[in-house]
Amino acid sequence: MARNLSGALTAIFFILMLLGLSVFTVDQRQYAIIFQLGEVRQVINQPGLAFKWPLIQNVRFFDRRILTLDSPDPERFLTAEKKPVLVDSFVKWRIRDVKQFYVSVGGDEQQARTRLAQTVNSGLREEFGKRSVHDVVSGERDKIMAEVQRKADGDARTIGVEIVDVRLKRVDFPPEVSESVYRRMETERKRVANELRSQGGAEAEKIRADADRQREVIVAEAYRDAQKIKGEGDARAAAIYGEAMGRNPEFYAFYRSLEAYRSSFKSKGDLMVLEPNSDFFKYLKNPGRGK
Repeated sequence: MARNLSGALTAIFFILMLLGLSVFTVDQRQYAIIFQLGEVRQVINQPGLAFKWPLIQNVRFFDRRILTLDSPDPERFLTAEKKPVLVDSFVKWRIRDVKQFYVSVGGDEQQARTRLAQTVNSGLREEFGKRSVHDVVSGERDKIMAEVQRKADGDARTIGVEIVDVRLKRVDFPPEVSESVYRRMETERKRVANELRSQGGAEAEKIRADADRQREVIVAEAYRDAQKIKGEGDARAAAIYGEAMGRNPEFYAFYRSLEAYRSSFKSKGDLMVLEPNSDFFKYLKNPGRGK
């Protein structure tokens, strides 16, 4: 009885051990390949429980998520003008055909990264060599990324990999080129500033000349109008004087004599030397002459 129980327990243990060696779980973030004696027997693309023959079959898992290939240092490329630029880029990729991926690179991600880095680097070098500095810096960056992705994806599919995206993080000049570029930019900015100052000075002189001309015209017109008004006033005054003299010439002569007396004797120190019979004193000698 005890012997039978011991044998049953041993059998159950071996069955559980074989079952544990036969059952495995595939995560939703993984692919799985079942190998039998080193040969690919089955590719599992769906997550869940899966089975294999124990001892003669083994399983290997591969990442199915989008992976990043980021260059540690900027790469140096030449543009169409033979000017060097430093390019910092990264690539998004994932395994598309896990069986082809294993056959091509032995399932080694590092080997796949090296292959993709060479492909993308070659594509960037070719695209940068077709374009000017302005195009690669700002004008056609989107076109460059799209073209490099298309070419790199075509090569990557031969190893079971898909290129999801290629991005240029930064395109810059080497230090020795940047300094000369900045100097040229500074010179150009100074030239533009001097040109603007020159144009501003010319406009200022033009405005001043126009203002001076307008001032002269205004002053001349004002002087003309003043002289005209003064002439009209003098003419009106002369007419009034003439009319007044015509009405009473004797009174007008008397009034003018009083004005002459007032002007001549403003100060006590005023002194005049005249003959006693001078006409200047005619109204002093005969005050009733004007009646």
